[in-house]
Amino acid sequence: MDFEPVHRRSRRQLWLLIAVFFAPLATAFLLYYGFEDWRPSRSTNQGELLQPARALPVFELSTPEGTTLTNESLRGKWNLVYIGDGQCGQRCREALVLMRQSRLALNEDLPRVQRIFLTTGHCCDQHYLQSTHPGLIIAQSGTTGQPLLHAFPGAPAAEPEAGYIYIVDPLGNLMMRYSPEAPHKALLEDLEKLLKLSHIG
Repeated sequence: MDFEPVHRRSRRQLWLLIAVFFAPLATAFLLYYGFEDWRPSRSTNQGELLQPARALPVFELSTPEGTTLTNESLRGKWNLVYIGDGQCGQRCREALVLMRQSRLALNEDLPRVQRIFLTTGHCCDQHYLQSTHPGLIIAQSGTTGQPLLHAFPGAPAAEPEAGYIYIVDPLGNLMMRYSPEAPHKALLEDLEKLLKLSHIG
């Protein structure tokens, strides 16, 4: 009876071990680079990440109470910003309610977030805003605020019906936005992640 040479069996076993070791790596490589539908998402945020984050221009806006909103007013806190007409139509009201409810749901992290409504005109429906959204910071953009409005992509100055909610970080950088079509829980879930990971604000 002929026996297979020992060195041939050893070589075959070696190649088998190599195949067992490298096959999963080769499969993963093929799925990742060969089939985009299989590729995992690079980020877990649900809002639209604005890359790169952009520092807001220097601004100084007046409020209905006679105070001033400046860049320093945004520093040290996470800021939810909505831009729209001061009479606050349907999309405006939906956005302000979502901002309020998302902030309230943060519980102990609630003080780390503030809400800002930048009005583009007709300021303001004070009865609605004061009774329904206590603590909301309202500022009138006016003529001097135009450079600030143009820093927000999709703001009413460029897209009147866009109605985005924006997130500005505690360093004053615009970093994310949410369209009216974004899931309502998206804002809260992203805020929770940001606050958990953040060492500022």
